[in-house]
Amino acid sequence: MKFFNFFVLSIERTAPARIILTLDWDCIAFQTRPMLTRRDALCLFALAPLSACVRSGIPGTARTTIILLRHADRTGDNLNSFGVARSENLPNALAGYQLSAIFSPDIPRNLETAKPLSQATGLPITVIPKEFAGSTMSRAYPNGTVVWIGNKGNLRTIWEELGAAGTAPQEYGEIGIVTLLPDGGRQVERLVVNA
Repeated sequence: MKFFNFFVLSIERTAPARIILTLDWDCIAFQTRPMLTRRDALCLFALAPLSACVRSGIPGTARTTIILLRHADRTGDNLNSFGVARSENLPNALAGYQLSAIFSPDIPRNLETAKPLSQATGLPITVIPKEFAGSTMSRAYPNGTVVWIGNKGNLRTIWEELGAAGTAPQEYGEIGIVTLLPDGGRQVERLVVNA
């Protein structure tokens, strides 16, 4: 089943019984006129269930390859010796990929995991919010290969946002690679980076 992005951009009340909805398939925004009638508000609430059936803003034309992995092993909030070794081995594990960007949430253990990859590739670590990270990355690099160094929860969320089959990487060293295909499908591959 193919989903489309559906976001209400504006509502205009042009006559007592007529409401004009302006829709945009690629933009995440919501705006209304300052004064909505009770009927207008009910129409909005009636449309709300439709948004649950819609995948977030992954562009249909994107052919992005998104490499997802959990931060390396940690003790407390910091990487332990296994985590440091695993993060140092990450550039070799991804050597076969021409990377366009490295993304991470603003969490020290994630940034520490990404640092050796950043140094090896010369790419900066771009900090973005975890919300809608899949669409953010696929919009920024629609034909590129990007890396997301995440956490258990946001990896599951992004995996679902991308519409990938199977389960998101959850264990230290697991790497999930999702490629957005021209037919709307998803190709999933798996790698492991050792400590």
